[in-house]
Amino acid sequence: MFSLGVLLVAAPFALLSQPAALQTRDQAYLIQPGDSIEVLYRYTPEFNAKALVQPDGHVTLPIAGAVRIGGLPVDAARTAIAAKAGERLRDPELTLLLTDFVKPSFTVAGQVAKPGRYDLRGAVSAIDAVALSGGLTDSSKHSQVILVRRVNDEIADVRVLDLKRIMRAGNVQEDIRVQNGDLLIVPQNFVSKLERYIRWGTLYAGLGILRR
Repeated sequence: MFSLGVLLVAAPFALLSQPAALQTRDQAYLIQPGDSIEVLYRYTPEFNAKALVQPDGHVTLPIAGAVRIGGLPVDAARTAIAAKAGERLRDPELTLLLTDFVKPSFTVAGQVAKPGRYDLRGAVSAIDAVALSGGLTDSSKHSQVILVRRVNDEIADVRVLDLKRIMRAGNVQEDIRVQNGDLLIVPQNFVSKLERYIRWGTLYAGLGILRR
């Protein structure tokens, strides 16, 4: 079981100087490592190719060479590939297809019956996520559930959700919709101090200590 109190002591969250807003509306899918793409050129089909996005976010393609597309929407990735290909081709026109992708998921940790990673299918709220993970344990502090949401490859936004109040009041409008990559931590003890922005490496280091 995860203990958020230990996590905060073992790996204090690093406050970052440039905040970013927690996004709650729908966003375009961002290409990530493990995704498969296909590039189709309109006038030069001999350069058509399929590729797998590598762990560093790059793909290697004929004519274009190595292009970093990880973290980009499909349209932006197409523009990046066209720009690299344009160094050797004149005004290349191409289509970028996302042929396979890493299935969206979220993780629930801490004081729930079945902590782990779950597929994100359709609209899932924070309360839904806790229910999917088997529900709260008797020792859970569900008035202070921690939501960790990725901002970029280095930074995550941290929010505290009072699920106890939301469930008691039945105010579903305050129940945040879970997004791909979200981490929900249900603590056992009250958390007195929590930084708003953290670095992923710091978070994972703390989780690694807790797994020992």
